[in-house]
Amino acid sequence: MTMMIYSKILHIDLETFSSVDLAKCGLYKYAESDDFRILLFGYAYDDGPVKVIDVTKEDIPIPLRMDIADPKVLKVAHNANFERVCLSQYLCSKGHYLPPDQWEDTMIMASEQGYPASLAQLGPALGLGEDETKLDTGRRLIQYFCKPCKPTKANGGRTINRPKDAPDKWELFIEYNRRDVIAERAIWDKLNRMTPIKPSEWVYWYIDQRINDRGIQIDMDMVSAIESYGTHHSDDLMARAKLLTGLENPRSIVQLKGWLEEKEGHKIDTLRKSAIDDMLESDDIQPETREMLELRKELGKTSVKKYDAFTRSVCLDGRVHGCFQFYGGRTGRWAGRLIQPQNFPKPKFDDLDTARSLVKDGNWDVLEMLYPSMNDVFSTLIRTAIIPKPGCSFAVADYSAIEARVIAWLTRETWRMKVFEKGGDIYCASASQMFGVPVVKHGVNGELRQKGKIAELALGYGGGVPAMKNFKADKLGMSEKEMQETVDRWRRSSPHIHKYWYTLGHAFEGAIQGETVTLDRNMMCFRHGNQVYIRLPSGRNIAYVNPRIKDGHIEFDGLNQAHKWTTITTWGGKLTENVVQAIARDCLAETFYRCDRAGIPIVMHVHDEIICEVPAEQKEEIYKKILDIMATPIEWAPGLMLKGDGFTSSYYKKD
Repeated sequence: MTMMIYSKILHIDLETFSSVDLAKCGLYKYAESDDFRILLFGYAYDDGPVKVIDVTKEDIPIPLRMDIADPKVLKVAHNANFERVCLSQYLCSKGHYLPPDQWEDTMIMASEQGYPASLAQLGPALGLGEDETKLDTGRRLIQYFCKPCKPTKANGGRTINRPKDAPDKWELFIEYNRRDVIAERAIWDKLNRMTPIKPSEWVYWYIDQRINDRGIQIDMDMVSAIESYGTHHSDDLMARAKLLTGLENPRSIVQLKGWLEEKEGHKIDTLRKSAIDDMLESDDIQPETREMLELRKELGKTSVKKYDAFTRSVCLDGRVHGCFQFYGGRTGRWAGRLIQPQNFPKPKFDDLDTARSLVKDGNWDVLEMLYPSMNDVFSTLIRTAIIPKPGCSFAVADYSAIEARVIAWLTRETWRMKVFEKGGDIYCASASQMFGVPVVKHGVNGELRQKGKIAELALGYGGGVPAMKNFKADKLGMSEKEMQETVDRWRRSSPHIHKYWYTLGHAFEGAIQGETVTLDRNMMCFRHGNQVYIRLPSGRNIAYVNPRIKDGHIEFDGLNQAHKWTTITTWGGKLTENVVQAIARDCLAETFYRCDRAGIPIVMHVHDEIICEVPAEQKEEIYKKILDIMATPIEWAPGLMLKGDGFTSSYYKKD
């Protein structure tokens, strides 16, 4: 993975207009809109002066265009995918994109150093001065110039605000654009003075950008049919609910509770899903109550609305582009965007071919006879709306139990490694280790396998009884006492994992104090400046900003689940989870690289699964090649037993 040596650096920031909603529809659809245009082009070479070209008055000069296309000129931007795709629309022929391997992205650099991705949050978090941070007037100016406006008498009925409509605001917008370039360059300089990002990370980002450029083909005929039918289906359900109850709005919790209380003769505390399920399990409710509760469940589902994301974001080529965010979390894993394939619901049935064929043929009456819930049909079929382009098939491969394999390898929990080496079932093996009896799936002591599965999922990172409950151990009839006994058994049967939580926690605390602590598997914890890093076996680092020990607990600055920059508390078990997931991510990234080198086009990935669009006549050959790639030992992880499994298909589905 050799890196280019560049002749100069070109820092870029764009301000643009499009009538397409960027947040809802995605960048690629935004940029292909007929009314898309670049308004301002802010730029600076190296440490030179920042200049802004008013593209509403003049084109981007030829020398700048040549540098944008020159592979020896490094282009730098914050969220560089935006500038790259927008400039591709401006400079390239339709459907072609500027190559990502001539770009660097300060947003990715910030994320890899543990900082927020948002430019507005990033400057202050890095401690940059006011003259090097983003102007806070930007949101109002972007709203005014970059989005359509509502026609009014006061604005003469116009739908677009142009520079001549507010010259003072336009001058401020030019200054805003200039300051963004200043801020982004200051951020790039400061981030480059921190611990360097591993060069291979840029290579993985280039592959990620090509995956987003490639996009995902959507079966829009099926999507449109489901959306159209779903509207009528919902209207029919509402009409039946109104007729049954006499209520003006059966969706109203207050109205429906009153009707149910009158019908059943007792108080109804809540209409949460679990409460409705409990009522439906009872034999002692009125038939009308049962029907209305079933209608309530069906009306409450959002299965058809999930298809809206396809319709909103699909581009003119029939594909959705830009579905994946590189380094979407602390561990470096990818995050989903737009159609969010990571969040698709679990299938409710297996016979996808029949249901899919009936939908495409418009046989709704037959569907309603075969399936009790049409929303279950829609939620089950949502994956199948993703299809390969004509002449191609999908080759889908998923890493098998990768986190369990990684934690066994990382901690040298030998019995676990032997299970994977022999192709065994880790849930059965774990239950056998805990309970001291043989456990065989669907065989002797098979009832213990589910307890082993819950323990494996809940306890690997220091979880206890609450974690067991999160994985529904109480639904198995386990009491809190039994759960605690299971926790104790699991920790005794996996002593190396249990010990590792504290080993890693102590190493991290040592690094906070300035020590460099070496760990097994070519890992270390060390401090550099304001950060503590955990060096992974791959050589990549996980970064923690401003870590400290307060009241016996490890704290650092980071983004919480509400994306607010705040104080985060952690400990050795959570750090172990970070490390295991980061190693699993690095394994997946290595698979991306190997597939890319082999000319196998990845169009999508979900958790630890890759979906490749391959020529139909070669699908089995390429599928086997992908499995070989996934099972090939990784140089930095000697002894880590990896295995992929999957299928080929004419549409995407869950195996």
